[in-house]
This record gives sequence, C-alpha cells and structure tokens, in this order.
Amino acid sequence: MFNDNIRRIVVEGPIGVGKTTLARKLAERLDCRADLEQPENNPFLEKFYRSMDCHALPTQLHFLFQRCEKQNRDRSGGAGERVVSDYMLEKDRLFAQLTLTADEFDLYDKVYRQLDPDLSPPDLVVYLQAPMHDLVDRVRHRRADWDYHLENDYLEKVDQAYATFFHNYRAAPLLIVNTGSVNTVENPRDFDMLLEYMGQIETGRHYFNPLGAL
Repeated sequence: MFNDNIRRIVVEGPIGVGKTTLARKLAERLDCRADLEQPENNPFLEKFYRSMDCHALPTQLHFLFQRCEKQNRDRSGGAGERVVSDYMLEKDRLFAQLTLTADEFDLYDKVYRQLDPDLSPPDLVVYLQAPMHDLVDRVRHRRADWDYHLENDYLEKVDQAYATFFHNYRAAPLLIVNTGSVNTVENPRDFDMLLEYMGQIETGRHYFNPLGAL
C-alpha cells in the first residue's frame, strides 16, 4: 500500500541517469500525472552543447522561465493530486552556478529573485546515481545529435554538483538509488521493490538496496 501522504514525488539526478524514464513508469503505476521537463523545447540547448561559453545564459534563462511557468500552471489547478516530476526547481540554480560566469550569474540571480519561484519541498525526492562510465555510455547512445557534443568533464562536473547538493539536502525525505546496481526500468522485480520501499518512507534519508544491506 503506497503512503497516501506522498502526493508530490520528484525524481532527480545527473544527465543520462534515467530520471524521466523512471518518472514515467512511476506515474503510470501510481495512476497519476507525470510532470516532465521538455528540454527539446529549449531552442538554445543544442547551441549550448555545441558552444557552452556562448549560449549558457540564454539556455539557463529559458529553462528558468519554462520551469516557473509550469509551476504557476500547476499552482492554479490540481491541488491535492498526486504528481511525479523529473525535475526540481533547485536544479536551476545548480546548473546556473555551474555554467555561468560571475557577471552572467548576477544577472540570472536578479531575474530569479524577480520571478520568486515557489521552493516548497516535495513529499519525496528520489535521487538517482550511476557510475560515470554508465552516464557517459547512456548519453552517447541517445538519438539527439547534440548529446554527442557533451564532454566527459562537463558530465563529471554535473554529477559532482548533484552529489554535493544532495549530500546537504534536508528539505524533504530523500531516497538515494544507485542505478548501477539495480535496473528499475527493465527489471520488473527491481521496480516493484523500489515502489514498495518508496511507499513506506515518511521522513529522513534512505538508500534503496534490494540485497538488504540496510
């Protein structure tokens, strides 16, 4: 029985870790709405991956506006419904700090403060991790052409930024899942065990380990 108090679930993690795929599966199984990012709608993203220094600011501002608009739409309707998302707004500043120059971040920060996004914590965050070689392989095998312009050092910086962020994260119950040791996408048993584990979480920090080490 899934905890009925868990109404807003966020699946997060670095590029290529599989957060969107898992979010879709969770929404389907829980029969609820999937709130998914649409990076393909960002007209600057491909340019950013081809030349990060030149296109970081417009790429980040577009994502910021996109995320805040989605948040405002959600606020105006659907109160109390269960939702599974593949992003959290805090990631926006995480990427901004990673990619922008000091002057660009100052401008970004002014826009961010004017928008005043709602940072109310979700009921549960599922943080997906994976070994770096897995992330690189997954990104390389994506179909979108711009993925091939992602450098390994950028993927490593993103991965480390996520690790640091969630090491200090205390705003909501947190479940950490290493996708290098389980396959919740293709293995139904792993997915069922994950869902059962998630449904029992109420507070604190947890680690999904199907082998029962915890």
